[in-house]
Amino acid sequence: MLLYTILGLLIHLVFFASIFDIYFTSPLVHGMTPQFTPLPPPAKRLVLFVADGLRADKLYELDENGNTRAPFIRNIIMHEGSWGISHTRVPTESRPGHVALIAGFYEDVSAVAKGWKENPVEFDSLINETRHTWCWGSPDILAMFAKGASGNHVFAHNYDAYSEDFGAQDATKLDTWVFDNVKEFFHAARNNQSLFSKLNEDKIVFFLHLLGIDTNGHAHRPSSREYLNNIKIVDEGLKEIVSTLKDFYGNDGKTAFIFTADHGMTDWGSHGAGHPLETCTPFVTWGAGIKYPQKVLAQKFDDTYLQEWKLENWKRQDVNQADVAPLMAALIGVPFPLNSVGTLPVDILNSTDLFKAESMFTNAVQILEQFKVKMALKKEATLPFLFTPFNSLSDSKQINILRKARSYIKQKKYDEAVSLCKELINLALKGLSYYHTYDRFFLAFNVVLGFVGWTSYASLLIIKSHCNLTRGVSKEVKKPSHLLSCSFIAVGVLLALFLLIQACPWTYYIYCLLPLPVWYAVLREFPVIQGLVTLLLTFPPSHFVGYLLLFILGVEVLVLSFFYRYMLTAGLIAFAGWPFITPLWTRAKSTSLSWIFFCLLLAVFPLMPVVGRKPNIFLVVGAGLLVLLLSLFVVTSVLKRKDSLVSEELVLHLLQMLSTVLSICVVYGTHNSLLKKQGLPLINQVVSWIILASSFVMPLLSPLILFDRLFSILVSSMSTYLLLSTGYEALFPLVLSCLMFVWIHMEQETLPQSVVFCKQKVSSIQFTYNTDITQFRDLYLDDIRRAFFLVFFLMTAFFGTGNIASINSFDLASVYCFLTVFSPYMMGALMMWKILIPFALVMCAFEAVQLTTQLSSKSLFLMVINISDIMALHFFFLIKDYGSWLDIGISISHYVIVMSMTIFLVFLNGLAQMLTTKKLKLCGRPKSHLT
Repeated sequence: MLLYTILGLLIHLVFFASIFDIYFTSPLVHGMTPQFTPLPPPAKRLVLFVADGLRADKLYELDENGNTRAPFIRNIIMHEGSWGISHTRVPTESRPGHVALIAGFYEDVSAVAKGWKENPVEFDSLINETRHTWCWGSPDILAMFAKGASGNHVFAHNYDAYSEDFGAQDATKLDTWVFDNVKEFFHAARNNQSLFSKLNEDKIVFFLHLLGIDTNGHAHRPSSREYLNNIKIVDEGLKEIVSTLKDFYGNDGKTAFIFTADHGMTDWGSHGAGHPLETCTPFVTWGAGIKYPQKVLAQKFDDTYLQEWKLENWKRQDVNQADVAPLMAALIGVPFPLNSVGTLPVDILNSTDLFKAESMFTNAVQILEQFKVKMALKKEATLPFLFTPFNSLSDSKQINILRKARSYIKQKKYDEAVSLCKELINLALKGLSYYHTYDRFFLAFNVVLGFVGWTSYASLLIIKSHCNLTRGVSKEVKKPSHLLSCSFIAVGVLLALFLLIQACPWTYYIYCLLPLPVWYAVLREFPVIQGLVTLLLTFPPSHFVGYLLLFILGVEVLVLSFFYRYMLTAGLIAFAGWPFITPLWTRAKSTSLSWIFFCLLLAVFPLMPVVGRKPNIFLVVGAGLLVLLLSLFVVTSVLKRKDSLVSEELVLHLLQMLSTVLSICVVYGTHNSLLKKQGLPLINQVVSWIILASSFVMPLLSPLILFDRLFSILVSSMSTYLLLSTGYEALFPLVLSCLMFVWIHMEQETLPQSVVFCKQKVSSIQFTYNTDITQFRDLYLDDIRRAFFLVFFLMTAFFGTGNIASINSFDLASVYCFLTVFSPYMMGALMMWKILIPFALVMCAFEAVQLTTQLSSKSLFLMVINISDIMALHFFFLIKDYGSWLDIGISISHYVIVMSMTIFLVFLNGLAQMLTTKKLKLCGRPKSHLT
C-alpha cells in the first residue's frame, strides 16, 4: 500500500504542477531597450492614489438622499478631469492589481504564490524609471516596489503591519495616517533644502496606498456604514493633499493626479475572482496633461451604470488596468515600463496631436520589443524545421508598419499614425500570447497521456488483486517481452535527446518521460487486459452499456456540482431512494429511514446561500448546543456500562463537552466584541488556539471501538469548526457525520450472503492499525458504488456550504476568533483547516466502511483516486484561455481544486488512519495501538 501511495502521490504532484507550466508560466522577458517619448512631457510630477478594495459603484453612486459620498471626486469629474472604469483581471488581489497599475503587466499566478511581501520575479515598473518616488501606506505593497527598484531613489514610509487589524476600532486610521504623514512631509520639506530641491525636480512620483477601505470591507462588508464612511474620509483626504501640493508648488499646473483602486469587492466582503464587483474599479484623473470634462448627449455601454450614477452627460473613458502605467509614463516623460502590455489611452491626454502620436509610437515600439525578444528566445530553443513563426506579424510587416507610422507623423497625419500604432500593438500582443503558449499543446498531450496511463494501471491493479483473470493464459504469454522494455527505453532516449537539443526546462523532461514507465507497466499486464476483455465479452451488451451509462452519469453529476451546487441536492435526493431499489428496505427498515432522513436533511445545505454572505452567530451557538445535547446522550449511555474504562471515557467526554462550551462562549464573546469595535479579546484568542491544538489530541484518548472513536473525532472537530463558523455552516459537519454513521450501518447491511457468516455487529467492531486485508474477498459492483459514494460525499463536504472554486468565497470573518491582524498565510491555513474538517470526517467514516465491508483499503482507495482522476481529466479539457476572465479563472481553478483534492486524499487517508487507529493513554502512559 505504501509503494502505491508514494507512486500515486508523485504522479499526481507532477500532474498538478503541469498546470503551472502550461497555463501559469511567467510572461516576463528581459533584454528590451527602454523607450520614451522624445518630446517635453506635460507634467513634472505625478500623484497616484490607490484606494485598496474600492468598488466603482460605491464611489460613483448617489446615496439614498441623492447626495454623493465623494463631493471632491464628483467635482473633479464634472469640472476638472476625465473619469471612467478601470477593468482589472483575475486574480483580483492587491499584489497583482498594483503590479498591473505600476508595472503595466498582469502578473502570473505562480509569482503571487512565491511571495507576498517580496519581489519573486524581476520586473521593470514606473517607479523604477522615475528620478525620485515617495510612497506612503501598507508595508505589504510598498516593499514590492521599493525593494525591486534599482538605485536609492525610492523612499517608502509605512505603518506597522500590526495596524492592519480587521477587528480594530477604526480602520480609517490607516488612511488618515497616510494623509497626515504626507502633509507633515511637505511641511517639513520647506525647512529642508536638500529635500526641497529633490521635490522640485522633474520625473517624480508620489504614491499613496490607502488600505482602510479594503480593511473595512472585509470586516464589515461594502454596504456597511464603516465602508461608506471610509469613502468620505478618503475623499476629504484627497482634497487636503491636492490643496497641500498646489500650495507647495505655487499652483504651477505641472502636477498630474490619478485616483483608482487595485480591485473591487463582492457584497460579502471578499475578492480574488472575476465578478464585475471585483473587476470594476474607479478611474479618475486630472491635472497637467489631462483633458477637461467633455459633455455628451448619449453614450453606449453594455451596462447601465451611467444612468444609475447620474453621470450620463459626462464622457466616460474606460481603461484596462495595465493601461494606467503607460499613461503615467507619458505624463511625466519617463521610459515606459519594459514589461508593460498596456495601451496608452490617448483620448485622455490634453496635449498636442504630435505628442499623442509620438507617445503612441513609443508605446507600440516598446511592446514590439517584447515580441521580438520572445520570438528570438523561442526560435533559439526550437529545431529550425519545427519552428512555426507568428505569420500575422512577420519581420517585413513590422518594418512596413513602423515606416508607415513614422511617415504619417512626418506628414502630420496624426490620427492615422495613432490608429496604425494601435493595430501594431494589438498584433504584437497576439504574438506575445502565441509564443507564450507555444508549447501548450505538446505539454497537454503528454499530461493527458500520463493521466490515461495512470488510470488504466490503477484499474488493472484493482482487477489483478481481486479477480483471477489469468487462469486461462499460458505462462509463455504471461512473461513480458524483452522487446517491449527495449522499445520503451529507445523511445525514452530519443525523447530525452529531442528535449536536450531544444534546451527545454527540466520540468519538460518529467512531463514527457513520465508516461513511458506508466504505459510500460500497463502493457506488462497484458494477460490481465486480455482476461478483462474476455470477461466483458461474456457480459450481456445491454447490462454493460447500462452500467457504463450509469457510471458516466455519476461522474457528470460530480463535474456539474462544481458549476451548480444544486446538483449535490439532486444527487442526495437520488441517494435517499437507494434503499427502495435494493433489499435494504425490507432487511433494515429503521436504518433505511434514518438514511433517507439525513440524506434529505443534508440536501438542504447546497441550496443555502454561500457561507459568509449572511452571517448568523445564533446558528453557530445553536450548533454548539446540539453537540452538547448529543454528548449528554452519549455520557448517559457510558454511565450505564459497567467496565473498568468507564471513568476514563467519562473524563474524556466531559473534557470535550467543556471544549464545546468554551467554543460557544468564545464565538459569542468575540462576535459582540467586534460589533462594539473593541477588537479580539486576548483571552478569547488564547482559548481558541488551545481548543485547536487539543482537537488533534482528544480523539486519540478515546477507545478504539468504532462508534466511540468516530464520535470523539466529531466532537473534537466541532469545537474547532464552531470557532471558524459564521452562520449555518456550523450545522453542516453535524448533519454530515450523522449521515456517515448511518452509511456505515447501511454498507454492512449490503454485504452479500457469502460473507454474512463472518459479519460482526457494528457496535463491537474495533479500529485496528493494520486494516489492509489483501485479497480478503473478490470485488463486487457494490464496491464501485462505495467508491462513488465516497467521492460524492467528499464533493458535498467541499461544496455543501459554498462554492469555494473561487477565491472570493473565502470569508476572513471565519478566522476572527484566532486573529484579526492581517496575516495572509496564517489566515489561509486556518480557512484551509476549516475546509478539511468535513473531509476528515468523511474519510474517517470511509475507514469504518472498509472495516465493515471487509475489503482491502488499497483497492477501495485506488477506485476513489480513479474516479477523481477521470474528473480531473474532464476539467483539464475544459480549461480555457479565451473568453471572459471570469470563465478563464473558473476553468483553471476547477482543475486545480480537483487535483488538490486528489493529492489531499492521500494525506487525508493517512490522517484518518491516525485518528482512527492510534491510542494515547491518560496519566502519561505510553502510546500504543491495537494489533
